[in-house]
This record gives sequence, structure tokens and C-alpha cells, in this order.
Amino acid sequence: MYSPYYGFGFDPTLIILLPAILFTMYAQFKVTSTTSRYFRVNSSRGYTGEQVARKILDSNGLYKVSIEMVRGRLSDHYDPRSNVVRLSQDVYYGTSITSIAVAAHECGHAIQHAKGYAPLNFRSALVPVVNFASNMSWFLIFLGFMFRGPLLQIGILLFAVSVLFQIVTLPVEFNASNRAIVQMTNLGIVDGKEAGQSRQVLTAAALTYVAAALTSVLQLLRLLAIANRDND
Repeated sequence: MYSPYYGFGFDPTLIILLPAILFTMYAQFKVTSTTSRYFRVNSSRGYTGEQVARKILDSNGLYKVSIEMVRGRLSDHYDPRSNVVRLSQDVYYGTSITSIAVAAHECGHAIQHAKGYAPLNFRSALVPVVNFASNMSWFLIFLGFMFRGPLLQIGILLFAVSVLFQIVTLPVEFNASNRAIVQMTNLGIVDGKEAGQSRQVLTAAALTYVAAALTSVLQLLRLLAIANRDND
């Protein structure tokens, strides 16, 4: 009987996703409240996010890595293809704890790239595969539930690639944050108290990646449960 959603009724396998839903809500609250709180706390040295990024990059010999400003709130990221650290306006010009912590975190990714950090390289290699898998997996899963055959298994396998990507992202993000704290401390950008505050910001931000990974894992378990149930 085809029934990933039991027709239009309640699908009991949705219970599997409940922990992920609750944790995602907590993570979103935590990152919003923590970053907002420390956007209002200025660092004692008065460095802007852009100055912090330039200082960290140069101290690690990454003179060719440029820094650009981008639109959006907390849209900051490092682009390994272009060797560019992109900072949102609030981070680029800001002198707050959040601004400098986020800027340093993105530089952590640039340092990972320069040093050939294995999890980052593996994640980068997965990107084209994940782009294909994320576009095709749910389409094949839907067709698999409708018409049976191997399409369902193929769709779930493709979805598992996306799950792997989310899992690999965790060490990449936590390592970048650790590098950021070390760099800011060693370069005298923050004092001991500010290092702790910066870590709070980066830990809160990392929770969103944990939530995404948890959601992906539980969604995969749910799909497997549905597939096994419908095969019975």
C-alpha cells in the first residue's frame, strides 16, 4: 500500500522528526539571542570585522585571500574557489564581539583551505555530488513510492549523500571556530573574557549545523522506516 503520508492522514513516522524539530527551534533561538546580545557588546580593541579578518589572514601568510562585503544579515562565508572571505555589512564594519568572532571564523575556513584540512577537502569534493543528489533524491523517492521498483532505494541512497555532507560539515565548522579563537587570542585581538564571549557566539552558530545534521539523519531513518513498512 502506497502511504508515505497515509493518504492525507497522519503519518506516524513523523514522530521520528520530533527531536530534530525541537532542537532546530532551540538552535534558532540560541543563535539569534546570542548573536544579537553580542552585537551590542563592543570589543575593547576596537577592531572592525574587516580589520580582524585582514590581520588573521596576513599573519598566516594568506595575503592573496581578499575580503569583500556582501548583503544580508550573517551571510558571511569563505569561498574557496575564489579565495575570498565575504562578510556581511554588520560584520565587515562592526566592532562588536559578534562581528569579530564571525569574521575570525570565516578566516578559520581560509586557514583550513590553505593547510589542506582533510574534512574541508572531502566536503568540497562532495559539493557537486550533493548538488545533484539534493535535486534528484526527493523526485526519485516520490516516484518510488508511486510506482515501486528500485527508484525508492536509489532516491534514499542519494538522500544519504546529503546526510553525509551534513555530518562532514560538523568537524569543519567546529574546527574553524577553534582556529578563530586561537588566532584572536594569539594576535591580541581579544582578552580572556572576550575570547569566552566569542566562543559563545560561535558555539551558538554551530548549533544550526548540528540541527541540520540531526534533521537529515532522522529524515533518513524515517525514509528507511517507511520503505521497510511498505515492503511488509
